[in-house]
Amino acid sequence: MADIFNNRPVNGQEDGGLQDTREDTRDTEEARKELETWKTKAEKADDVKARMILEKLEEDEAKSKAQQELVAHGKKLEECQKESTERLNTVQAEILRLAGRRQNLLDKLKGYQAVLEAKRAESTKLKRKFKIYTQVPDTGVEFKAQIKEEMDENSQPIRGVFTISQRPTVPLQGGQALITFEEEKVASQILKNAKCSVSFGNISLDVKPKRITMEPTVKFEVHLEVSRKQLKVSGIPCGMTEERLEMSFSRPSRGGGEVDDVQYDRTTGAGVITFLPPGVAESLALRGKYRVDLDSEVTVQVGPIYKYQLCKFQTFCGSPRRTILLEDVEDKGDAEDLLDHLEIHFQKPSNYGGEIKSIEYTPRGKALQAFFSEDSAAAAAT
Repeated sequence: MADIFNNRPVNGQEDGGLQDTREDTRDTEEARKELETWKTKAEKADDVKARMILEKLEEDEAKSKAQQELVAHGKKLEECQKESTERLNTVQAEILRLAGRRQNLLDKLKGYQAVLEAKRAESTKLKRKFKIYTQVPDTGVEFKAQIKEEMDENSQPIRGVFTISQRPTVPLQGGQALITFEEEKVASQILKNAKCSVSFGNISLDVKPKRITMEPTVKFEVHLEVSRKQLKVSGIPCGMTEERLEMSFSRPSRGGGEVDDVQYDRTTGAGVITFLPPGVAESLALRGKYRVDLDSEVTVQVGPIYKYQLCKFQTFCGSPRRTILLEDVEDKGDAEDLLDHLEIHFQKPSNYGGEIKSIEYTPRGKALQAFFSEDSAAAAAT
């Protein structure tokens, strides 16, 4: 019985071992679950790590691309700056070249202007030296007796001869003066001096006497003949005929007379009426208009018929012998006072002067035109 009793398991010990086994099993399950949890977390962490690595790679790739683009833009900027610098240098070189060319052209222009002035002076000298002479050819004249109509003075045209003479002129610029002396020798003595010192108050003015060179002038005659029998008509209506014109101008009540001939151009509306008695055309021309008969009375314009001819055309040039030009006259005080001092100075025999006939002065900033007559200077200025 003792053996049997000894072999019987103790209830307490058996329950404790079973309980430990259960606890181990539970711990194992919990450890397994925890392991699964950590595996899940590790997998998630790996996924996050992989994603972050991938993002980092993408960011590194974008960074590398941006750096490449930055380097490319830097190179392009350098190229643009280099190109801009080259263009700027080219433009500056072109500006310098054009400036040099402009200066060369200005120098050439000054040279050409000097040549032009020399040519003008030479031309003026030649104009004074050479004149145009016209020889009237010999013409045979046969005298015959006048017919009755030619002997009638009233039938002859009105003749007139007009002489046109251009007055010599000299432009008078600011700071210049013209002096005309009574004697030629006084002007000649003054012109021998290179300059004249004129006292003006407490100062002295140095003026330069100079001989005047005038531009060539012309003189000619106009021979005019006005018909006493012919009348010019204009503004004639289109429907007018030669017969109606003759009838209209034949009425003495309107100032007309017997018509000898009618010439009428329908395209221009102008014509010529020739009267048989003299004086009719002359009186109608003074009116300026005349009434003619169409369907109703129409007013036309009338006027004289004349012929003219230019004859005896001559050119003249030279220098006045009693007039001198004073240059470099400075404005000092009032213009009238300066003019008085100039006149006093050049009237004194001690200054090689003499009696002055006329004197004209132009202040600076103004200009005058001096007109000369045949035997006097500075007759007028405008």
